[in-house]
Amino acid sequence: MDMPRRLGAEFFGTFWLTFAGCGSTVLAAAFPALGIGFLGVSLAFGLTVLTMAYAVGHVSGGHFNPAVTVGLWAGGRFKAVDVAPYVVAQVIGAVAAAALLYLIASGKADWIPGGFAANGYGELSPGKYGLVSCFVTEVAMTFFFLFIIIGSTSKGAAVGFAGIPIGFGLTLIHLVSIPVTNTSVNPARSTGPALFAGGDYIGQLWLFWLAPIIGAVIAGLVARWLHAEREQTG
Repeated sequence: MDMPRRLGAEFFGTFWLTFAGCGSTVLAAAFPALGIGFLGVSLAFGLTVLTMAYAVGHVSGGHFNPAVTVGLWAGGRFKAVDVAPYVVAQVIGAVAAAALLYLIASGKADWIPGGFAANGYGELSPGKYGLVSCFVTEVAMTFFFLFIIIGSTSKGAAVGFAGIPIGFGLTLIHLVSIPVTNTSVNPARSTGPALFAGGDYIGQLWLFWLAPIIGAVIAGLVARWLHAEREQTG
């Protein structure tokens, strides 16, 4: 598949993840009676990955996340030369999605953006968790997200079903970590909302690039070792 189409798939996949995932909290928060709640937001993020994995995963590989791209490179599953173009497409998709979400949400009278589904630590953490707790959470959650992705797409795994464990894996990650960081595990998803939330959310954005990338690289290296023999003989 040619690179422009692959980048287009990454743009739209990351757009959908950011728009629908963050939109589930930004828009539903204006109507508490809808009762989408904690579980609903977690499912929304999982469903965005699940739906786009089947819609365009066969075009680009379905990364939709700079940490996933870097982690797959570390795991020997992705070419180094393609990392930067993928990351740029993903970030542009997330920012465009956040812009559209902001445009829609701001159409409601007296709407206040607040955190705009951005991620944070300390006073910006939903549960007021400190820097170390948030850093460790993002590293660990991203590690297991990549571990699930690589394992589900390795030789010997059920063919054609990878999107299901990946989507449910992201749902579970949100159920665990929303109270801590509002769940990133995705630098692009963090960047889009932070640019519109502004202030300290932008100042804290570094953590939501650094921690997911570290977790992803560790997962890629571990999975590369764990699946090496099967990949070579498969």
